[in-house]
Amino acid sequence: MPVCRRDPCGFFCILMTYGAVLYADYVVVRWIVLQTMEGSLWGSFHVLLFNTVILLLFMSHARAVFSDPGIVPLPTHRIDFSDSHSEGGSIAPKEDWTICTRCEMYRPPRAHHCRICKHCIRKMDHHCPWINNCVGERNQKYFIQFLLYVGVLSIYAVCLVAWSWYTECPGCPKEIHIRQTRILHSVLLVMESFLFGMFVIAIACDQFEAIFSDETLVEQVKKQGPYRPRKPRLALLAEVFGRGHPVLWMFPCGTGLKYTVEPIVNYDV
Repeated sequence: MPVCRRDPCGFFCILMTYGAVLYADYVVVRWIVLQTMEGSLWGSFHVLLFNTVILLLFMSHARAVFSDPGIVPLPTHRIDFSDSHSEGGSIAPKEDWTICTRCEMYRPPRAHHCRICKHCIRKMDHHCPWINNCVGERNQKYFIQFLLYVGVLSIYAVCLVAWSWYTECPGCPKEIHIRQTRILHSVLLVMESFLFGMFVIAIACDQFEAIFSDETLVEQVKKQGPYRPRKPRLALLAEVFGRGHPVLWMFPCGTGLKYTVEPIVNYDV
């Protein structure tokens, strides 16, 4: 089920992300490829490859934004705290479930409440304004893909700028204002690529560290993770990216897994 948070900060970050990516595409196509590789097969190759990465970036970002991160459905009847300690009070459906006092319900293990989404999220890592959504059990794969595609795009853009400056270009326009405009856009693109590239690579490293330690950011703060049994790294990656072939882990497509979250319809005993 698609979700959409009405958070002004999240909307601003999404627009900023799309604006930065589209500006990078404009600079690469207009001021690098068309200026230094016009009429070359390499120019067509770089335009096609660069825009393919952008397409995958937008697809993974859209799925991270609109996917259900793992919302625990609200029950039909909330917990009655007034008689929770009496003989007729509510009991947890399972021993390791905990109580969310804000949602007034029992929640499964490793679920945490997000004050922005106003829901409990399964395996919640954090709420990310760049996707205007929580990073949880169902959309962490797409969030990591988005980070990796931004990193690849940043490195690719810097390499194209460096190559255009390093190689001789006898057919390039000689007008001073065109050369100055190209240099200005190239410098801005390199600065943008370094800032966004280092930022997303750092976050991606944190995400993989959380996966391999089997401990989300919330659990690290609450020190709830180190007591679980250790699992192989490949198994931990498969829990996030799906049980399909590892080649499919890099594509923003479904994993084929069925997520079943059944709400508790009644807490009365």
